[in-house]
Amino acid sequence: MEIKRAGTHASTKGPSDWFTGKVRIDPLFQTPDPARVQGASVTFEPGARTAWHTHPLGQTLIVTAGFGWVQREGGPVEEIRPGDVVWFSPGEKHWHGATPNVAMTHIAIQEKLDGKVVDWLEQVTDQQYKK
Repeated sequence: MEIKRAGTHASTKGPSDWFTGKVRIDPLFQTPDPARVQGASVTFEPGARTAWHTHPLGQTLIVTAGFGWVQREGGPVEEIRPGDVVWFSPGEKHWHGATPNVAMTHIAIQEKLDGKVVDWLEQVTDQQYKK
């Protein structure tokens, strides 16, 4: 058994290669091999969002605060609210972030495949972001 005490992992700023706008990442857990799951709490300030990306084994988002938007390639931009749970299938190209006027926080859970949890792609343009 291992207990991860709150505040023992430093918050980090979301890198500009992966995000547009102000994003804070708070690591929650990363399990040792052979387990593959890891999770973080991610806070997006208004207008902030991820770049397009995929996950080799999929991703689950649990919205904990605020309002956000998610979109999978070819689909509409959809609103997400606290308590909503979003599942992106393995390899599904998508993005997620806050709405233009309200911040959003979610817990992101994904699994490693060959040591990798995400493939980052191009930035979401302002035109794609606008609903």
